[in-house]
Amino acid sequence: MNDTPDDRLMPKPDPDLTDDQARLPILESFQSDALEEDPELAAIVRFAARLCNVPIAQVSLVEETRQHFLAGEGLDVTSTPRRHSFCKHAMQTSELMEVRDATQDERFADNALVTGKPHIRFYGGQPLVSEEGAPLGALCVIDEEPRPEGLTEIQREGMAVLAQAVMRRLNARRESLSATLAIAEREERLRRMIEGVPQIAWSADSDGNFDYFNSRWEERIGTEPPTTAEEWRTYIHTEDQEEAFGGWYEAFAKGEQYSTEFRMKQSDGSWRWMLALAVPVTDADDHTMRWFGTITDIDEVQNALHERDMLARELSHRIKNIFAVVIGLASLKVKRTPEHEPFARELMEVMRALSRAHEFVRPESGVVQQSLTGLLSALFAPYAFGEDEPRVIITGSDAEISQKAATPLALVFHELATNSAKYGALSSDDGHVTLEVVDEGDNIALTWTEIGGPKVSDNGKEGFGTRLLEMSVSGQLGGSIDRQFHESGLIAELTISKAAISQ
Repeated sequence: MNDTPDDRLMPKPDPDLTDDQARLPILESFQSDALEEDPELAAIVRFAARLCNVPIAQVSLVEETRQHFLAGEGLDVTSTPRRHSFCKHAMQTSELMEVRDATQDERFADNALVTGKPHIRFYGGQPLVSEEGAPLGALCVIDEEPRPEGLTEIQREGMAVLAQAVMRRLNARRESLSATLAIAEREERLRRMIEGVPQIAWSADSDGNFDYFNSRWEERIGTEPPTTAEEWRTYIHTEDQEEAFGGWYEAFAKGEQYSTEFRMKQSDGSWRWMLALAVPVTDADDHTMRWFGTITDIDEVQNALHERDMLARELSHRIKNIFAVVIGLASLKVKRTPEHEPFARELMEVMRALSRAHEFVRPESGVVQQSLTGLLSALFAPYAFGEDEPRVIITGSDAEISQKAATPLALVFHELATNSAKYGALSSDDGHVTLEVVDEGDNIALTWTEIGGPKVSDNGKEGFGTRLLEMSVSGQLGGSIDRQFHESGLIAELTISKAAISQ
């Protein structure tokens, strides 16, 4: 046998959910009062009345003490007592319930809705059952005349389809409530999280007007939060305002992330360093919809950095003095032991080169560029023809270097330059050197080419300078060096590791 229409479309009542204790909480989950006179339900009952050719049609939900008419046709009331309800019987069935003549049915013959208005004679109720199987009520049609033949097959099938449409509307209502509740719960969790973070957190609309600050603002600043960026200005130190606001307005105009540091006035009148971060949230068309940001107290970090810089400057100053002392002592020794003069002079030149390298990277010098070509230019400056005419011409790429790498780099190129000044191109009035720097991915290739000097040759001897050069390149710079002596001058090809000079 084929399933009847209602078997196909509507769940059957679950026996475990038919009593009010189990059923009513499910009914309440729909919060159906909000659907009174719902346009979709109203259209369904109007069509049901026309389909079955009756004056009255209702969507009725059976509550604890009443039956509640969410939408109806032909009655001017929204509820009747549950004890008079036909639908409380219909909802317990698995198919449409028909009462063809209520006056002849012992269940309803003395019912107030039969003996009085609206004088029910015929009743047809299609059960409304939740997805869980809880009976909720019925979609019913009512006539004032008995119908001995009942509804036609097409009317019965139509009532089943319409009842399913009613349940779709009710389920949509419950799903909407569930989604709204889930969103509210997520928002509440997010609110608690934002309120719990130690930073000041804020949000702003697409026009840059602030619409939320967490409680940290009033705790730290002690006033009502600002509503615009300009209202914020009074809380930022005057020396930091230009950078802070200039950066904010530029980031806001471009829809880009914002980050800056400034001193901000606290509730006790003190100024503390803060880190401000802000990010835009865009829509599918990349239009900025909102801004979210945080303000983090970094005062202790700033103080620690300041103390570290003071210590570094003091240490740098003492190191500079050590270079001067060592050079002075070597100079004195030369006067007392002339036979050691060549070694002492070479040592003093090395120390002067190291001093120049230290000058390049020390914090208080103001020339911390972390630049390979910048360091080399500083080292080769003493060999220039004049102020604007260097004798060591650097071409090609540049690379970042760490302070740690500055010393071995200074030793290597000092050795090449001093040897050239003694025996090579820099010893000649017209000689010069080209230094080509090539980025090779993981390595940097440097080619030292001497031009215009006397003829040079390899005498086969390995002095202190040569050993120092090779140890520095292979040991500290992670590379290699190849020296070739040509009649036109020395060509030295060096390869150094990017990782070694950047760490």
